[in-house]
Amino acid sequence: MGQTVRVNDPLPEGMSEDAHTSWPPRELIDSFLGNFPTDFEWRPGETIEVDGEEAQARARVFRDVLGRYASGVTVVTTISNGQPVAMTCQSFTSVSLDPPLVAFLPTRQSRAFASIQRAGKFCVNFLAAGQEQISNQMASRAEDKFADIAWSPAPGTGSPLLDDIVGHVDCTVHAVHEAGDHYIVIGKVVDLGVAEAELPLLYYRGAYRTTDTAQAQPR
Repeated sequence: MGQTVRVNDPLPEGMSEDAHTSWPPRELIDSFLGNFPTDFEWRPGETIEVDGEEAQARARVFRDVLGRYASGVTVVTTISNGQPVAMTCQSFTSVSLDPPLVAFLPTRQSRAFASIQRAGKFCVNFLAAGQEQISNQMASRAEDKFADIAWSPAPGTGSPLLDDIVGHVDCTVHAVHEAGDHYIVIGKVVDLGVAEAELPLLYYRGAYRTTDTAQAQPR
């Protein structure tokens, strides 16, 4: 990211010194966020704009092939300026058991990630089957993404923990790495748990699935 935090910028609780030294100045983050407490985010199966017919063709092949890898659907949340913020994210993975680390990959244009940068903490909610509307709503341009969505503060960081999900991991930002048109955000797990829902919401070949419907699709 190539910029150094000013000495008087506070260190978000739980953030490692290595991550903090590469953090953008608060003024830069605030100027990028502007007056938008929520995010203009992508839906599952996002596309990144590329120039040129050949590049677009390669991107289509890339998406089509990677679309054959079924992924879970998550909502990554935080609290910024006292307001709940969220983004829908397919690109989530476990990283390390000792210490417990996970990662998600937001686009470089993500305003939700800018809010997570500012907060230094986040909660990854694993959506359950039947929560397609929550996924769409959190990926929309709605002014209030949390309208009619039940949540409570996560025990570890206070980030929004959604009701009726499969499970969650609550994290502080451990490190951030540039990766093409995305960031790789490493989170250190401070709390996690499972919920009562058992069937996950999946995304496969450009559509929502569940573990039941995924095996019924043609090869």
